[in-house]
Amino acid sequence: MKNKLKELTRAEDEIMQVLWTLEKAVVKDIIEQLPDPKPAYNTVSTIVRILVKKGFVKYKTMGKTHLYLPAVPKSVYSSFYLENFMGRYFSGSFKELVSFFAREKSLSVLEIEELMKHIKKDIKEK
Repeated sequence: MKNKLKELTRAEDEIMQVLWTLEKAVVKDIIEQLPDPKPAYNTVSTIVRILVKKGFVKYKTMGKTHLYLPAVPKSVYSSFYLENFMGRYFSGSFKELVSFFAREKSLSVLEIEELMKHIKKDIKEK
């Protein structure tokens, strides 16, 4: 599935964040969750239809309306996005990514140690 994915635009990502949270929604539900100023109904509807074409969203027809559901789990997209991001900016190296944040003082030694504990735990669970 990941090899078919493409990066989402900012607007598409915003809609997907809402759908991942709600798990299913009609356009009106999505709009209610978006920050002010709210986009027009037609704008959100168009973005959702684009997400359907891209394979990120599926739908069920309910009378005259559609109930939209995520077709791509958030965890799958997050992994895909992070791999692409690391590839573009850190030569695909997690070590380079962590080093960058450490150099920029965004991560303390304690935070890096905690991160390493989580990574080791996740590897053991796989």
